[in-house]
Amino acid sequence: MALISVVASVIVGGLLIEGTARWVLDDGMNFDVEMWKYARDIKRVSDNPQIGHEHRPETSGFYMGVPVQINAMGLRDREFDLVKPPEAVRTMMLGDSLTFGWGVKAEDTPAKLIETRLNDAKDTPRNEVINTGVGNYNTTMEIAYFLDRGQELKPDVVVLNYFINDAEPQPKRQTSIWREYSYGYVFLASAIDKLSREYFGKADWKTYYRDLYRDGAPGWTAAQDAIGRLADYCRENGIKLLIVNYPELHQLRDYPFPEVTEGVAAVAKANHVEFLDLLPSITDLEPTSLWVSPTDAHPNRTANERFAQAIADKLVQDFPDVYHSAPATPGHQSISLTNAATTTPATP
Repeated sequence: MALISVVASVIVGGLLIEGTARWVLDDGMNFDVEMWKYARDIKRVSDNPQIGHEHRPETSGFYMGVPVQINAMGLRDREFDLVKPPEAVRTMMLGDSLTFGWGVKAEDTPAKLIETRLNDAKDTPRNEVINTGVGNYNTTMEIAYFLDRGQELKPDVVVLNYFINDAEPQPKRQTSIWREYSYGYVFLASAIDKLSREYFGKADWKTYYRDLYRDGAPGWTAAQDAIGRLADYCRENGIKLLIVNYPELHQLRDYPFPEVTEGVAAVAKANHVEFLDLLPSITDLEPTSLWVSPTDAHPNRTANERFAQAIADKLVQDFPDVYHSAPATPGHQSISLTNAATTTPATP
């Protein structure tokens, strides 16, 4: 009887935790829970192990307060023909959840804001800016996707959007009934992680990021190698390439990771690739004014508008033969590159 009582208590306790997580705690804006729903509903394991995971085509959902629609190619974008329309200019955005547009509407993603700026100056829109971002991608996965599939869309320009966690090793999907279906498990795992960082010596966010770039760190080494492969492919196929560094949005003044920015810029220079640092485009703003929610530091529309203007200006400046030196975008104040962003020209 004692054993039955213990088992019954565990079951009842588990049901209470699950019910509380589902119907009391879940307000649709918890980062960990929303990312879990997105992975559960939208992602699948890729046939290409170097890609790791990908979006399931023609799926949709509502995450972090915004709708998400995935097209037939597995992209958060409208449909595109493999054959590029005559006179069209295709710019492909490679990236992770920042490029995907976590927590913002599709029209507020960097890709679509850049597309709007490039096309606003023209009577006939001719620029297609393609959003290939997938949550939890790192640089090696983004480049593996491009070399395997993205290149089929024949972009004229590729923008590799780099964030500090892109030096993480490729994530492996861990499956269990709890991970797949339990809200309670997600809430508890998130709470335990926060407590571990606060009280039990688990690395804080600054230490965690810096450790990704220590000498010999495997993820950073793999990212550098992948960038070399991407640069070689683009050069051999007449594709322009720009590497854009996105800042970590918790601390903008006295930015804590200048050595990471310098490292990414050095990799770009070594591969003769143009480089843009976006930090200067937002240093006049408070960090939390750029977040999608008070507890989620993914870039919101305000941040993405600044980023998009800086990237659009850089593209037109560096690749005038592609973009035909479009004039300043009507309705949008052009941000001076000398004030808005740090650029590093490619070494000839």
